[in-house]
Amino acid sequence: MQDLLSGMVGQRVDLFCGGASSLRGEVVKVEGGVLHLKDENETKCYVAIEKIIAVWEPRNPDEHRAGFVATLK
Repeated sequence: MQDLLSGMVGQRVDLFCGGASSLRGEVVKVEGGVLHLKDENETKCYVAIEKIIAVWEPRNPDEHRAGFVATLK
């Protein structure tokens, strides 16, 4: 999974980590078993690669995904 995600740097992806844990963001980097994501508001999120079950390109990139909520400033 780490090699797959490393090849997706700069792409927007959806991730499924089980249950209601679905995330969307741009892959910034993959390092030390951790996926670094950022959303359209530049909010960063860090995901343990071992927890990722599935990853895919978003069908509708403008749709919001629960679990990676941008904070209002």
